Amino acid sequence: MTDSLTVRDNRTGQEYDVPIADGAIKAADLGKIRTDDDSPGLSIYDPGFVNTASCRSSVTYIDGEKGILEYRGYPIEQLAEKSSFLEVSYLLVHGELPTADQHQQWVHDITFHTFVHENVKTFMQGFRYDAHPMGMLMAGTGALSTFYPDARNISDPDVRYLQIIRMIAKMPTLGAWAFRHAQGKPYVYPDNDLSYTENFLAMLFKMSEQKYNADERLVKALDVLFILHADHEQNCSTNAVRSVGSSQVDPYSAVAAGIGALYGPLHGGANESVLRMLRRIGTKENIPDFITGVKNGDERLMGFGHRVYKNYDPRARIIKKAAEDVFEVTGTNPLLDIALELEKIALEDEYFVSRKLYPNVDFYSGLIYEAFQFPPEMFTVLFAIGRTPGWLAQWLELVQDKEQKIARPKQLYMGDRELTFTPASERWA
Repeated sequence: MTDSLTVRDNRTGQEYDVPIADGAIKAADLGKIRTDDDSPGLSIYDPGFVNTASCRSSVTYIDGEKGILEYRGYPIEQLAEKSSFLEVSYLLVHGELPTADQHQQWVHDITFHTFVHENVKTFMQGFRYDAHPMGMLMAGTGALSTFYPDARNISDPDVRYLQIIRMIAKMPTLGAWAFRHAQGKPYVYPDNDLSYTENFLAMLFKMSEQKYNADERLVKALDVLFILHADHEQNCSTNAVRSVGSSQVDPYSAVAAGIGALYGPLHGGANESVLRMLRRIGTKENIPDFITGVKNGDERLMGFGHRVYKNYDPRARIIKKAAEDVFEVTGTNPLLDIALELEKIALEDEYFVSRKLYPNVDFYSGLIYEAFQFPPEMFTVLFAIGRTPGWLAQWLELVQDKEQKIARPKQLYMGDRELTFTPASERWA
């Protein structure tokens, strides 16, 4: 067998041939390696899944060494420049680009489902005035499962499709209402005469005007941001969607789990950390001292480096251009000058180059969101809206994958064994 791994168990002296397929071996094959018939098989200890493939997927391809990101085979650079978020959403969900008729129907279906039940409005109004928008979005998404009980029938393709349409359509409504709630402003209903991203901006910022008209450059920039966040392979939140979805629960509950994972500062909150860092630096003149602090371990360089990318994050180049377009409309953020200078130094300094610390997508996205006048707590909500089609594409792939089983990782038990229980009356005597 040529495509195999020969493993010698030095405990027994026995050798095993483990098949290699698609650059991977099956953990179950390692489980056949044991010292005797009564002992447990060999397991893989991999906290954080740093080198464990949990699925086969055709949604997103990443080559971190070369800085490549593709959705269904299409480079992210081409999609961001030439496509729209809804077209990319169709691509992720269906696996191919739509025809003119398919695109028209897709946009119509999503536009038709942007409204939510009035009870959802009542539900969201029940949150405290200072509720975090991300918590509201997570709860609102989970609550949708009670409004659409048919969603539990995940084996029906038509039912699955309807839930995907509903969720992509309603996520901006829930996100905008969470934003308005925090400001004490009345919720704005969807305007189905507007495009997906225009409608979202209208629900966010419309006041007393009859019709909200957003600047086209801002609409395009936000649409690009949604595209860049649409999917990113088996990240923390996608893994959460797949793990919870493996129990065959409805997609609303699975996506709510993804939102919960994205809520964490190590996943969705990184761009807020970048803004805090830039504010702490204060001026370009303070950058050399900050760089020295990073090298000495006294400071953390936020927005650089990535678990996957060991090269320039391809999304960062696109988002840098989007930031320039946004600032044409809103005026330049003084923090941008600090960011540009910091990036210039980091890309030339051997300390950072040797460690492959290149700017990632979070380095500039926070500056764009702030230019839109979003408070930091809304940043992750915007991330979630963009990521929704990716979560759903991954969920759809999961429920149709015959190799998938309910998620149930092994553990290495390190605690006590076979203790003798002493009744409380004796322990406390």
